[in-house]
Amino acid sequence: MNLKTSGKDQKMFSNPVKSKVFAVAGAAVLASFLAFAAAPVMAQTTVLGELKFEGKSKVEKTSGVWIDGKYVGYLGELWGHKRIMLIPGDHELVVKQAGYKDFTETLTVEPRILLAVPVRMERATEETMPTVTAQLKVDAQPDRAAVFVDDRYLGHAGELGGAFHSMLLSPGMHKIKVVLPGYQSFESQVNLAAGQKSVVKTNLAKASIHEADALLDANKDAPRETK
Repeated sequence: MNLKTSGKDQKMFSNPVKSKVFAVAGAAVLASFLAFAAAPVMAQTTVLGELKFEGKSKVEKTSGVWIDGKYVGYLGELWGHKRIMLIPGDHELVVKQAGYKDFTETLTVEPRILLAVPVRMERATEETMPTVTAQLKVDAQPDRAAVFVDDRYLGHAGELGGAFHSMLLSPGMHKIKVVLPGYQSFESQVNLAAGQKSVVKTNLAKASIHEADALLDANKDAPRETK
């Protein structure tokens, strides 16, 4: 039996086929557009080099890290989503820890290369502890923020506060600063008596990365004093 169809029926049957063709073509154009739009981002990430910090002891792992003069965090946290990716070329590394000499090194970063950076801190023999002390805790969030006392880097907040951490300072007036890129800096003063235990608490508020405190620049640290 022959089945006859009218022109109108043929048009109805052919429409789904045309729709499929148009849909496939549209998807191809969209995919091409997305690939083109993502190309600069992919190209940028594929030329970066990555740093892998290696520290054997707690001293190294809790030390603050500056790259090209800017604080990026403490060594033990700089992995995973906080790993350091840099454009190829030479970069200046400074690692700081209270009571230790600064660890400095010029790093040459290559494209798409994982660069291992072993860090070893050496105790500063000229540092002396005061014979009379007071105890100060700094409870701050985020706890990766850098803590400065009298313009000297003493560590990140996570190792200077909480139930089991504190620092010993000489009695008298001290200026406390808690700073982290992307957050408003916190500043306070404490007047400590001998044997006193005190706590400074703060939650840093979000801010522009351009509002980072000058103390985050390793080149602007004040000279260290021995008390």
